[in-house]
Amino acid sequence: MFQPYKGFLLDKFLDAMKVFAPVVAVAAANEFAQIADEVNSKATTWTAQAPERFQTFDEVKQLLGAILPGDADFVDLPEQTVFQNVQVPASFDAAENWPQCTNIANVRDQSACGSCWAFGSVSSFESRACIATGNDVKYSPEQTASCFGFGDGCGGGFNVWSSFKSSGVVTGGDYFDEEGTTCARYTLAPCAHHVPATAKYPACPSTEYTEDNCPTQCESGYGKSFSQDKLHAASTYSIRGEDNIMQELVTNGPMYVSFTVYSDFPAYKSGVYKHTSGSQLGGHAVTLVGYGELNGEKYWKIKNSWNEQWGNNGHFLISRGNNECGIEGNAGAGTIATDTVV
Repeated sequence: MFQPYKGFLLDKFLDAMKVFAPVVAVAAANEFAQIADEVNSKATTWTAQAPERFQTFDEVKQLLGAILPGDADFVDLPEQTVFQNVQVPASFDAAENWPQCTNIANVRDQSACGSCWAFGSVSSFESRACIATGNDVKYSPEQTASCFGFGDGCGGGFNVWSSFKSSGVVTGGDYFDEEGTTCARYTLAPCAHHVPATAKYPACPSTEYTEDNCPTQCESGYGKSFSQDKLHAASTYSIRGEDNIMQELVTNGPMYVSFTVYSDFPAYKSGVYKHTSGSQLGGHAVTLVGYGELNGEKYWKIKNSWNEQWGNNGHFLISRGNNECGIEGNAGAGTIATDTVV
């Protein structure tokens, strides 16, 4: 009699959880909706909308793996202080300036993993590699996240251009790219959160993925060895302040930036983001690809790694000139070793 009774209780508990889970989801969705309403009611510089991608704030936190400047584990790059002092235009978009480099506009998906730091590092590297060499090639967030992070690459990291200089990085496409077209594709599948799952975006796991599959050889069918495929950085540095960042972007291309995410940020839809409502959720790394002015508000154009369905086609604008959320505190990148022999 004991086991059936125990099973009966378990079944009742699971049934109760099925009822309770949607209630929790609705409550979280209501929080996002309330934040969006608050932002929009204040007639700020940006428009908010309850995000389809996220069901809870915890889902957002899973993706925030950037160790920010000032954190105990943060490792800085040497600061660049000498610039060419070129006359920068009033607005600039790297994807438009270097149209031959389609990887600048390509928006990736870090999946349910805090590997934003790897994507910010790789995205800036592959953009500059194309600008320097003319080769429009994707490089590997798989190697970056699983080989250059703190053990599990989903657990956090920072700009790893220094590892690109010392170890090099291989080519690596997105999850849906054909096997063998690059050396080491990203192995974590893009996923839907509380939106209906599709063939392209299946349901996300209930917990964060892990990323510890450090590749040592290229995929089957790829024509180069792992060592032959590597490209190295020639130099690495950080850039600070609005004017210097603009100079660097116009001269050399996109760069890694990180910032503090507040609970209103996931609700971004359009306009120039300024923190308006909510508490800190964590640190996030992204790619700075442009700047300009919208309705009198100066902005940086930023490429995110939450796929093209988030924000404005995977991008967002954030206030420029006031170090909004720390975005101007420590940009990072470097130059490409185009003549490296491995």
